[in-house]
Amino acid sequence: MRVVNAAGRASLVTADGLVDVESASGGALPAGPQELYEHWDALRAWAADLTGAPVPPRVVRDLGPPAPRPRQVFAIGLNYRDHAAESGVDLPRAPVVFTKFPASITGPSATVTLPQGSVDFETELVVVLGRHAHRVPAARAWDHVAGLTLGQDLSERRLQFTPPTPQFSLAKSYPGFAPIGPELVTPDEFPDRDDIGLGCRLNGELVQQSRTSRMVFSVSEIISYLSSIVPLFAGDVIFTGTPAGIGAARDPARFLAAGDELVTFAEGIGSMHTRFTSES
Repeated sequence: MRVVNAAGRASLVTADGLVDVESASGGALPAGPQELYEHWDALRAWAADLTGAPVPPRVVRDLGPPAPRPRQVFAIGLNYRDHAAESGVDLPRAPVVFTKFPASITGPSATVTLPQGSVDFETELVVVLGRHAHRVPAARAWDHVAGLTLGQDLSERRLQFTPPTPQFSLAKSYPGFAPIGPELVTPDEFPDRDDIGLGCRLNGELVQQSRTSRMVFSVSEIISYLSSIVPLFAGDVIFTGTPAGIGAARDPARFLAAGDELVTFAEGIGSMHTRFTSES
């Protein structure tokens, strides 16, 4: 099953177009993409019996973030071996966790205004929860996942590493610094939900490419670890880490500039097109 935020309304993607969830369910399911996660089991049951003609598909520019207003947004650092190596640090023994504030979330075809500083790109697989999870063992973690989508953990490096202590969450939470999309895809749609290719191109040049099987901590391990400390809610978002190739690790460093276009892609999910402008 594939779900999109089509002009603010939850819709299912079918071979023939989009099905508006609220309209097609006769109001039994909510129209809002975020509210839909509170009814995820009911959505799965309803969608399994879905019949009827879909509405015509909308164009890509109408798509918003598939989880536009999560209560919590978690992010995992140093979760690919090659990224830890390029950062010059040892592999973590437990997931390295920070947050991106929900106000940073935007859609898959956004134009992002760059603040002053050095803004970097980080391609990530993003997990959206479909069930409450607290103290969940890794063996049952996937049972709590609504689906997978694609994200960029945009980061302003100057603020992030301002002494005396890092400001990870603030530096990664400027408006538009968490583009996600284009589709929310349920795990059963993937040949192997733990081995998904992803990457990004900056102005046409391939700058990141890897597979999620190379993560240090798998999706199951991340959910189990987070839920051992804090409750996770339906609709929460988890950025699972970035592979090597970030701008700060290049020689010379390569940061985003006004006029740049970043195309982020993942197998089975699609691509995002993020454009950048400068503050006026």
